Amino acid sequence: MDFAPRTDPALIEDLRVRLRATRWDASGTSGWGAAPWELGADVAYLRELMEYWADGFDWPAREEELNRLPRSFVEVGGTGIHVIHSVVDRADGAEPAPALLLAHGWPDSFWRYLKVIPLLAGEFDLVIPDMPGYGYSDTPAGRVLDSRDVAALWAELMTRLGYERFFVAGGDIGSGVVRFLALDFPERVRAMHSMGALPVPGMDAAQLTPEEQEFFRRSQEWAFAEGAYAAMHRTKPDTAAAGLLDSPTGLAAWIVEKLRTWSARGLAAFTRDEILTNLSIYWFTRTIGSSMRMYHANSLISPEQLARRVEVPSGFSLFPGDLVRPPRAWLERTTNLQYFTQLEEGGHFAPFEVPELYAQELRAFFRPFLGEESA
Repeated sequence: MDFAPRTDPALIEDLRVRLRATRWDASGTSGWGAAPWELGADVAYLRELMEYWADGFDWPAREEELNRLPRSFVEVGGTGIHVIHSVVDRADGAEPAPALLLAHGWPDSFWRYLKVIPLLAGEFDLVIPDMPGYGYSDTPAGRVLDSRDVAALWAELMTRLGYERFFVAGGDIGSGVVRFLALDFPERVRAMHSMGALPVPGMDAAQLTPEEQEFFRRSQEWAFAEGAYAAMHRTKPDTAAAGLLDSPTGLAAWIVEKLRTWSARGLAAFTRDEILTNLSIYWFTRTIGSSMRMYHANSLISPEQLARRVEVPSGFSLFPGDLVRPPRAWLERTTNLQYFTQLEEGGHFAPFEVPELYAQELRAFFRPFLGEESA
């Protein structure tokens, strides 16, 4: 079913009223003597951005731009899924284009891949779904899906769209989703590309190389210094969600600080309109709470599942501004590593920050596998 949402003008006006009524820190600063962004979202930046969101940003125009994409709404496993499905136009009798599923993470949605769609659309049939509880997809009743559940859902989605075999690529939570696609559906995944990997809890350090031990140590340091948001999502997501669902300024502070911290060039990697498009999707779909709850679901995945080795051909592109980058030794231990590059630019949102470079990495990794189906 084609999908082209248009937001009720009353909801847009409600957003503007809320933004104009924001209560700001009386001190007008981000903290007592702290440098901007040192203790979290910078008040001065945030205030200017919220003023623009209220009185300058044209969401209806941006929504019309998004509606020019090949958007569909597909029921999969009883859940309505919003998906960008871009099909290569081939001459009659020509071989169909290879299919590529792109899996997003938090704090984003299909938004993560907007800039790579025109770069890859002539080479691959692109499938870019919003995970359940993110973006425009439904939130399943009864329970929150974890990354393995979503992987099974995406396998069913690809069947519904007519693809028996396909490539997968992902970042952030999407890296876990494509990993479980490769683990649980190896006969269907032709090759898996990812931007990173996580340590497996409970591993004996004596079994690890010095590089891997350093990776585990740096991951723990990062969790202590930067992981408070994830601890909240994992343990008490509904507490934060109550405020973030009610306050667009609170929502912006929660997300924008991550866009800045996790990008190699900070907020220079995004225009204001690009940031506010991401925020507006979260605001109008009311999905900040449901998106955060997935962290809790993922925390319940057993270490045995996390420790499984991927036998599907795997490729990794590591960007310098990303969170914690795994060493080659860890990727060789945990996957059938066929491709490994360490780039000189880009960060956690590489498909948005450096789309040409990200698209180039996907082409370079997937190219050797393109002739296999007809071989």
